[in-house]
Amino acid sequence: MLNLWTHALVALLFGAMALAGLRGGGRDWPRWSFITAALLTALWALAVAGIDAHDIATRLAKTARDIAWLCFAAMLIRRERAGNRAIAMLYAVTIGVVAATAVVSLAMTGPLAPATMAAADAVRQMLIALASLAALMLLCHLAQNVRHDGRWMALALVGSWSIDLIVATVALIAGEWPAWLGVVRGGVMLAVGSGIAVAAQRRGAGGPTLSRTAAIRLIGVAVGGCYLALTALAADRAGGLDPAYARPVQIAIVLGATVALLTLASTPWLRAWMRVKLAKHLFAHRYDYRVEWQRFAATLGRPTDGEPLPRRLVKALADLTDSPAGLLLCRDDDQLVPLAHWAWPGTGEPVADPALAGRLAGGHIVALDEERRAGTLPSWLRVAHDAWVMVPLIHGDLLTGAIVLARPPIDRQLDWEDLDLLRVAGRQAASYLAENRAQAALADAARFEEFNRRFAFLLHDIKNVASQLTLVARNAERHADNPAFRVDMIETLRDGAGRMTALLGRLGQLDMGRAESVQPVDVTALVHRLAAARRATGPIVVEATAALALAAPGRLEQAIGHLVQNAAEAGGVLPVRVVVGQGEKVTIDVIDEGVGMSAEFVRDKLFRPFASTKPIGFGIGAYEARQLIRAMNGTLDVDSREGAGTRFRIVLPLAPALEAAA
Repeated sequence: MLNLWTHALVALLFGAMALAGLRGGGRDWPRWSFITAALLTALWALAVAGIDAHDIATRLAKTARDIAWLCFAAMLIRRERAGNRAIAMLYAVTIGVVAATAVVSLAMTGPLAPATMAAADAVRQMLIALASLAALMLLCHLAQNVRHDGRWMALALVGSWSIDLIVATVALIAGEWPAWLGVVRGGVMLAVGSGIAVAAQRRGAGGPTLSRTAAIRLIGVAVGGCYLALTALAADRAGGLDPAYARPVQIAIVLGATVALLTLASTPWLRAWMRVKLAKHLFAHRYDYRVEWQRFAATLGRPTDGEPLPRRLVKALADLTDSPAGLLLCRDDDQLVPLAHWAWPGTGEPVADPALAGRLAGGHIVALDEERRAGTLPSWLRVAHDAWVMVPLIHGDLLTGAIVLARPPIDRQLDWEDLDLLRVAGRQAASYLAENRAQAALADAARFEEFNRRFAFLLHDIKNVASQLTLVARNAERHADNPAFRVDMIETLRDGAGRMTALLGRLGQLDMGRAESVQPVDVTALVHRLAAARRATGPIVVEATAALALAAPGRLEQAIGHLVQNAAEAGGVLPVRVVVGQGEKVTIDVIDEGVGMSAEFVRDKLFRPFASTKPIGFGIGAYEARQLIRAMNGTLDVDSREGAGTRFRIVLPLAPALEAAA
């Protein structure tokens, strides 16, 4: 009785909607397809209430109803111009599967053997399940790409095909579906009709939204349910085998299907392939921009396990395109040097390519496959076949760096959505990187402020010594003949001289020295003199050939002194070695076999002020040494390994023969 009343109410509701549609104006195809679908749904509901759900007329009415609603959905997609060839093919195939159910139903009206009848009914239920699954996928696409009224109707129709999928699955497993499920279907169709009626009254009004994530999960659940239904059907059919083999075969089917499902669900390549295909064929855009941007901001804003910002920048951009790795290159003068990486094999090499840097500075995203075929890439990028795309980091109008992204699991060509999203994300990443550098500069400024405060203390001590000496000089005019005063004066002068010497020593460690002209310098003699002056601090082994370099003597001695002092404090057992050589240029190597430094420290901190491996060090020595060497048109390089020691190499221009002779 409940089944009769619920389906009668469904017929009344859909019939009223069809009459309301006939009264309305307009002659567009979606309106007439809606009226047709509503009338056929009312006829189907009357057939279920008045005849029987299993009667051939009811089954044919259901087929006509489903085809009409599919045509209505196709008309909405056509109206919004949101379809493509793949969507049109899916609609055609789905309508064909629905029509096939009617063919099987007509075939079942003939005289068939019981076994053949059961097999035909199983085929029909399977076709209904497949058609319902395809219809749900099409409704997800419809809800993503139409206006609000169509979106309401799409979400309402989800209930219709969902209950059809459930009924078909139960019939496949149990051989028939119980009477109470018919009552449930009538209630669901009442809810579907109410939703469609609300949508028809809310034309132009705001409607619900179906997120991309929810749509994909809904499709996943539907596919999983269909897979499980087919597994249950196979296991049920296996039950008809010989009793000695039926149970093992059923167990093998269930276990094999479960393992296969878990394996497929946990395969990254398959998940990536499904996302690409669904985005391409079911959605108007490749990316769900709201979700992608939220994930991008979350990756940058919430460090995981103290992960530094440059590494998070790489990961955030790689996540946008499902890239498994990335490398951040930072601009340094006219080249791009590696700064950080995420899951990248190796650390990369500097990129010195003015043409490539010019394209990046113009905001162009470089597809590396095309550049690789043209042979215009640096050697390490040319052989790194997983390198897929290079994204410029533009802050304002300046190129601050670039991020190289690895090839995603599903290789594809970059399209306009990829380019637009990566370009915007690159600018956002560049702003984060610039802000991080600004904060580092502020921190350095704060450290310099602390340094200035220490200078103020030194000046205060100098003022005290100067005041003391002034007082002595003033009193000497009156008490110079007093022997006791002369003793006190000598002691005071000795104390003041000692304090001034100590203060001058402290200041000398931080003084860049007065300006000196560059001239030929006997580097060998300078190094021997420096070693002799520092014998009290530890032995220094000098291995030098005659070498004349263009340098400022005072600055060169100060720079080598900083490096020798650092080497002496490195904790090595063997003495510090200073090796001087002369070829096309003069080289000075300061070598120790101490604790060494990590590659990350050398790259990121060694030549920055206030960064030191010593607990009480200021980190000024290496920084000042490089500044002094650069002022003489030289270079300072370092090669260090943890536990194996460090070699600093100064390279200076060779003094011309005429100047050396002079």
